[in-house]
Amino acid sequence: MADITTDVLIIGTGPAGSATAALLSTYGVENMVVNRYRWLANTPRAHITNQRAMEVIRDLGREVEDEVYIYGTGQDLMGENVFCTSLAGEEIGRLKTWGTHPLSRAEHQLSSPSLMNDCPQTYMEPILFKTACSRGTQARMSTEYVSHVQDADGVTTTCRDRLTGKDFTVRSKYLVGADGGNSMVAQHIGLPFEGKMGVAGSMNIIFKADLTRYVAHRPSVLYWVLQPGSNVGGIGMGLVRMVRPWNEWLINWGYDINEGVAHVDNAYAEGVARDLIGDPDIDIEITSVSTWTVNNCYAARAHKGRVFCMGDAIHRHPPSNGLGSNTSIQDSFNLAWKLAMVVRGQAGPALLDTYSDERAPVAKQIVTRANQSIEEFGPIFGALGLLDSIDPVKMQQNMDARCDDTGDAETQREAIRKAIAFKVYEFDAHGVEMNQRYRSDAIVTDGQPEPAFAKDAELHYQPTTWPGARLPHVWVFGADGRKVSTLDLAGNGRFSILTGIGGQGWLEAARTVGGELGIDIACHTIGPRQQWQDFTGDWARASEVRDSGVVLVRPDHHVAWRAEAKVADPAAELRRVLKSILAR
Repeated sequence: MADITTDVLIIGTGPAGSATAALLSTYGVENMVVNRYRWLANTPRAHITNQRAMEVIRDLGREVEDEVYIYGTGQDLMGENVFCTSLAGEEIGRLKTWGTHPLSRAEHQLSSPSLMNDCPQTYMEPILFKTACSRGTQARMSTEYVSHVQDADGVTTTCRDRLTGKDFTVRSKYLVGADGGNSMVAQHIGLPFEGKMGVAGSMNIIFKADLTRYVAHRPSVLYWVLQPGSNVGGIGMGLVRMVRPWNEWLINWGYDINEGVAHVDNAYAEGVARDLIGDPDIDIEITSVSTWTVNNCYAARAHKGRVFCMGDAIHRHPPSNGLGSNTSIQDSFNLAWKLAMVVRGQAGPALLDTYSDERAPVAKQIVTRANQSIEEFGPIFGALGLLDSIDPVKMQQNMDARCDDTGDAETQREAIRKAIAFKVYEFDAHGVEMNQRYRSDAIVTDGQPEPAFAKDAELHYQPTTWPGARLPHVWVFGADGRKVSTLDLAGNGRFSILTGIGGQGWLEAARTVGGELGIDIACHTIGPRQQWQDFTGDWARASEVRDSGVVLVRPDHHVAWRAEAKVADPAAELRRVLKSILAR
């Protein structure tokens, strides 16, 4: 007999694990989460929080979303990525990022009811963890995963209480490994990985200093400092990252991984900080130092049997593009509703296979994009002349040459502008964040061709109700005049249908088929004098179906299926689709 039983055991309380626990508890599924440490994240490593991740948090409740906004830094202060010789020194150039350019801001506002922000992991993780525990999750700290054995009926996991040294067992129907980039769970189930770990070395230096006079006039999350000859490879680029404006900071500084793990003490860390700030007299308080490796590795599959992995366990990459915690939270949104429906007997186990089918391609996409973003600093180095020599004096002369009144200098200035502008693919890649389109047995397209991307799919989100895509956000209006996002009509652990005048048959079908299958289907009619009104016409344009048609939306906001117009037997059609999706 196991010491503890639960429906789902989650290893790890990071963004992926805590979000999974919070969602499962919200859905009424018994779960337990363990953390090998005594508390949650102790460094603000993840921080960029994109709109899609915020939509998941919004689905947990507006009060949870609002709490993130309280602790996060707003979009306006995320601002303009600055390239300079030091914070106190010369600025080389800057780039409007994270939706602060007017054109990008408009796209962000049209795309989602939620706002991008910068919420360090030290704030985000406790919000998610608290939400989970307050809704029923059983949590154990100082408890580490040791091993597991799965059989036809469930998983028996051995954990160790690190305070007593005693092992105990947990019996669960399913096991979730959200245990980070060195995941033991992923190792034990033999997930197939592609790519390479440890391709470069880096260190984080976290410190406090009032840098208001150097940054408040050009607010940004990231300040890139180029100092020839001061660092690995001679280029000497360091990153000064805002944690809290404008007195808490994190420096990212490289080291040569071929020489082993760097030894970083407070004196060394303070020296690096002073050099990058460019003010030898400023008061600095070093709060922590740590080292880490840049990885380029992703899992080709995300589960085996009853064991699932998510977050950094399946996508291991540098922090470029700010995709890590965002993708981790979205992993949880994809898996949690599927686990809930299978645990409750509303879906067959085959539904769970679609987790890998849908999320493994995303893992590959973001690992590839994040590592490519590192490579895309090369044109900036090249334009500044930093790749033409290893002599720091010559490198500085090459940088200074851009200020000359010559044809070559003018050409160099143009190259620098273009190279910095091209970094939009890292710092404002809205399409990378929002354009996921799933292909799996949990989607029914009925042969409808996928719409082509009219714009650059990495830079621009392009809404569609093509099955597999995220439901487009538009505002609709209730009888009392309040406006509600179409995303708010979906989610909350339920399937939803959106139809219009002439779609009464779909509403009746949803009640009939929902009753047969034992699932709750939320029904919404959008049109004049209906439950929701489309005064702006935005839903009529975004829905891509006629008023009598229907859009069926999964609990994770992704379109499951759609019909262009009414059919002879709506119940038969809806029954066919839902039984296929739910593996019934």
